[in-house]
Amino acid sequence: MPSSFEIAVFDGDGIGPEITSPTLRILQQLSRDSSSYDLDFNRLPAGANLYASTGESLPEASLEGARKADAILLSAMGMPSIRKPDGTEISPQLDLRNELDLFAGVRPVRISPGQRTPLKLDGGQSVDFVLVRESTEGLFYSRGTGEVGPDEARETLLITRKTSEKLFRFAFDLARQRQAAGRGEGRVTCVDKANVFRSFAFFREIFDGEAKRYPELQSDHAYVDATALWMVEKPWIFDVMVTENMFGDILSDLGAGLMGGLGLAPSADIGDDHAVFQPCHGSAPDIVGQGVANPFAMILSAAMMLDWLGQRHDQAAMVSDGNRLRDAVYAVIADGQMTTRDLGGNSSTEEAAGAVMEKLEEG
Repeated sequence: MPSSFEIAVFDGDGIGPEITSPTLRILQQLSRDSSSYDLDFNRLPAGANLYASTGESLPEASLEGARKADAILLSAMGMPSIRKPDGTEISPQLDLRNELDLFAGVRPVRISPGQRTPLKLDGGQSVDFVLVRESTEGLFYSRGTGEVGPDEARETLLITRKTSEKLFRFAFDLARQRQAAGRGEGRVTCVDKANVFRSFAFFREIFDGEAKRYPELQSDHAYVDATALWMVEKPWIFDVMVTENMFGDILSDLGAGLMGGLGLAPSADIGDDHAVFQPCHGSAPDIVGQGVANPFAMILSAAMMLDWLGQRHDQAAMVSDGNRLRDAVYAVIADGQMTTRDLGGNSSTEEAAGAVMEKLEEG
């Protein structure tokens, strides 16, 4: 009997449903073709449009459904025109991170042959690194509770030893996995601003303590401003980077730009017991209903989900399918014939997703 896994699915706002539907069809086909696993999708309501109609962006029933699921697949969330009374946007994804303690934000950056990029890659350099962003603390800690007065405003940055130790162990374990798979040299870089802020000196101290637990791996440090420069000048030097929440938020978008845009930027937010997989881009209200949204980041996020589930539950077929799905997306990108307009093509959302399915069928 194949193992069954429940996937909590949030269709999202704006273009969210448009990129979710073809992604689920691909996942359904992969599970049908496998004799090892089944996927059961549980669609749950959340988002800005739900907030506009009900006053709730993440109902308790949806949160509980996410908590019970084996994994969570979350599409683009939020609408710029729909905001809370304090002026902030609706962000159920941030609520899920906090409620489920999803401390490790995983943002892969990969540039394959044939992929459009603003970089000039000479000498055959390949770019394949992962940014691990702490997702529950840092400068996001006081989200919605910052102090605002007539003449000044304050937000609190929080870094705790407990969460940082888990974050660094996650980063080192990831570097070890990448090294074993031949995708990295087994090196973790702590990105901080320890030369200015005591909180980041504390962050770095914890990192160095955890690095001693992994003598077979390399570790080093980089200031965040220098890291931003090197990501543009020589991104091939990185393997795994680990950093604070706000720094990670900024650097992950820079990484997306290196890949050619947010349409190619998948993500995962992972904790001890739960994980959310979501494209990094927003809901793009300007193109809703036109059928031109890029589905690749959503599909790549689904590939990350298969890989995580497979490793967590010792399901080699799921890990294999995650790799196959990832390779199929990059094969379509390299071919360049069936890409959406943000990547220089003129294919529709459905056509681009269909091309991925064809690559899977070709093997």
